[in-house]
Amino acid sequence: MNISILGTGNMATGLAVLFAKASHTVTLGSRDAEKAKTVANTVGNGIAGAELADAAGKADLLVLAVPFDAAAEVIRAAGDLTGKTVVDITNPMTADYSALTIGHTTSAAEEIQKLAPTAKVVKAFNTVFASVLQADGKAAGRPATVFVAGDDADARKTVSDLAISAGLEAIETGGLASARYLEPVAGLNIALGYGLGHGTDIAPTWQRAA
Repeated sequence: MNISILGTGNMATGLAVLFAKASHTVTLGSRDAEKAKTVANTVGNGIAGAELADAAGKADLLVLAVPFDAAAEVIRAAGDLTGKTVVDITNPMTADYSALTIGHTTSAAEEIQKLAPTAKVVKAFNTVFASVLQADGKAAGRPATVFVAGDDADARKTVSDLAISAGLEAIETGGLASARYLEPVAGLNIALGYGLGHGTDIAPTWQRAA
């Protein structure tokens, strides 16, 4: 699959390496094409770098890997996203990561769908720390779970299959409104990891009977 990740931070590069190792073609996108190319060269694995619109235009699937507050600007810069699957990994946290800025009646994912109404937005990877991605997607030696929510069933399955191809586990959680539950789970993970000192070698999962 041809994947473009809009962003160059730790989450973006962690996902880029995982996807590239799974034989996907990966491009990092940034407002600054040279920065994207520099970061791509640093992480290696055949990952390319490009300006946002160029990266978005060539992709079968996009990952929005920027802070939620920057999402609107990045989506505008990415250009026409009609028909594209856009994976939202954001969490709408306050500056000190102590609370969500939206919830109950909407979610970051639903707001992003409004910003890109002709795209197929899927919530995923938002409950996984960057350090877990950098450890081959494993927390405490086990594959992390990716919770996947989206209104388009085919797009949801595509993202689930992508996570599995990269060595993670995937659980589909229904429509995009389920992001209203998944974003607080990410907040709890942050509270446990940083606020309560459990570190970042952790990830939420869901136990199922055999």
